[in-house]
Amino acid sequence: MSKFELGKKQITLEDVYLVATTSVEVTLAEVAKKRIKKAHTYLQKKARSGDVIYGVNTGFGLLSNVKIPENDIAKLQLNLLRSHAVGTGAPLSRDKVRAMVFLRAATLTQGHSGTNVATVQALINLLNHDVTPWIPEQGSVGASGDLSPLAHLALVLIGEGKAYYKEKLISGALALKQAGLTPVTLGVKEGLALINGTQFMAALATFAVLESEQLMRVGNLSGAMTLEALRGTVAAFDPKIHAVRPHPGQIEVAKFLREILIHPKPSEIATSHLNCDRVQDPYSLRCIPQVHGASLETIRFVRTIVEREINSVTDNPLIFVDEDEILSGGNFHGQYLALAMDYLAIAMAEMASISEQRIEKLINPAISDLPAFLMKKSGINSGFMIVQVAAASIVSENKTLCHPASVDTIPTSADKEDHVSMGAWAARKCLTVIENTRRVLSMEMMAGSQGIDLLRPLKSTARLEKLHAEIRKHIPYFDEDAPFYEAIEKMVALTYTW
Repeated sequence: MSKFELGKKQITLEDVYLVATTSVEVTLAEVAKKRIKKAHTYLQKKARSGDVIYGVNTGFGLLSNVKIPENDIAKLQLNLLRSHAVGTGAPLSRDKVRAMVFLRAATLTQGHSGTNVATVQALINLLNHDVTPWIPEQGSVGASGDLSPLAHLALVLIGEGKAYYKEKLISGALALKQAGLTPVTLGVKEGLALINGTQFMAALATFAVLESEQLMRVGNLSGAMTLEALRGTVAAFDPKIHAVRPHPGQIEVAKFLREILIHPKPSEIATSHLNCDRVQDPYSLRCIPQVHGASLETIRFVRTIVEREINSVTDNPLIFVDEDEILSGGNFHGQYLALAMDYLAIAMAEMASISEQRIEKLINPAISDLPAFLMKKSGINSGFMIVQVAAASIVSENKTLCHPASVDTIPTSADKEDHVSMGAWAARKCLTVIENTRRVLSMEMMAGSQGIDLLRPLKSTARLEKLHAEIRKHIPYFDEDAPFYEAIEKMVALTYTW
C-alpha cells in the first residue's frame, strides 16, 4: 500500500502501525473534509454570536468561568499550547510519535471538533514529510486528555517546540522550513482541539496490543520447546479436557501445542519415554493452555477497547451541527485505556512468570534428567544457572510494574480535575512489561534449544526441528560457558520474526 486515505472508514491497529512504521502517504478523504468544514463553519458562526463557549472564549479548567475578550481569543489558543508543553523525561520513539500524529488527525476528521481542514492537513503533512515532533514521555495524568505530550506535538505545527527532520533534532520552525511546510495559524478552539484527547496513551496501547499478540506465539513456541526438552507428556492437552472447560483461549493454545508436538506423529523424543514412571508434569508444563489461554483472551479483550478508542472523538467541547449544540463532557478521560493497559500488563507478566519456572525445570537435574544447568561438564561450567537468575530478576521487576496505575488518582487543576486515570503511565509501563517478557521467553527458548541438543541423537517433531535449526543459525550450542548476554540479545531480535 503506497497511500492511506484517512477519514473514509474506521481505522485498525494495523493501520496505525503501518503509518507509524513505514513511509506510506496519508491523504485526507473528501468525505472527511466535508465533515470538518461543516463543523468549522458552525463553530465560527457561534463564536461570532458572542455566546459563552468553553475553550472558545473562556479560560480552561478552573479558569473556565473567565470570559476572554474577542481580541484575545487567538492568543488564548497560543498560550494554551505553550503553557501545557511541560513534558519531561526521555523522548518518545519516532514510531510512537507518528502514531500519535496519525491518531490526532483521525479524531479530528470526524467533524466534532471545529478545526479547519488546513489544521488537520498540517498534521498529515508532518507524517508525509517525515517531521517528527520531539515529545517527552512524562507529564500526562490521562484525564483532560494527554495534554502535555499533545501540546509538544502541536507546538511543532505552529513553528515552535522541537522536532526531528532527517533524524536530526532541530527547532520546530526549522524542521517545517526544511521540509517545505509553513506553520499553522491557530483559529477558534484549535489549540484545545489539538491537545484534548487520549492519543498518547492510545498510540502506546496500539503497540502494546500488537506486540502482545505476536509475543503470544513466541510464548507458545517456547513452551512447546521446553516441554519436549523435558520429555513431558501431551496428555494434558487432550481436547476432551479442554472441551469441558471451554474457554476459547485455553482450547486454542492446547490445539496449537498438540499440532506442534504430535503432528503428524509423536517425535522420537516423545516416544523414548512412553513407559517412564513420571505421573504428572509440573504446572508450568501441564497448565500452559490454561495460563497462556487466559493471557490470549485478555489481549483480545484489550484489542476491542483500544480499537474502539482510536475511532472515538476525545475532544471537548464537542460540536453537533445537526442538533445545533455544543456540548461539554468528559470523552478525554483515559480510564478505559488505563484499565486495559493495567490488565494487559498483568496478562503478559504471567507469560514471563510461567516461562521462568519452565527455565528452572530445565536447569534442575532432579526434574529434567538432563545435565545440571544444561551443561555436560557442569562444575567447571555454570551453564544456564545465571540465565535463570536473570529471568527471575525480570519477573520480579514485572511484579512491581504490574501495580495498577489506574487505581491511583491525584486531583489536578485546583481540584477541578479531581479524578484522573493515570492511563499514560499505565501504557508506558505495560510496554516495559511486554519488553521484559520477551527477554524471559528468549531465555527460555535458548534453554529449551540447549535441552533438545542434549537429547541427541533423538529428534523432535518436524516443526520443532525446523524451529531449532533456525535458532542454531544465530545462536550456538554451548558446550562450555560463554558471555550469554550476546546470545540473549540475538534471541530477542530473532523472536520478532516469528
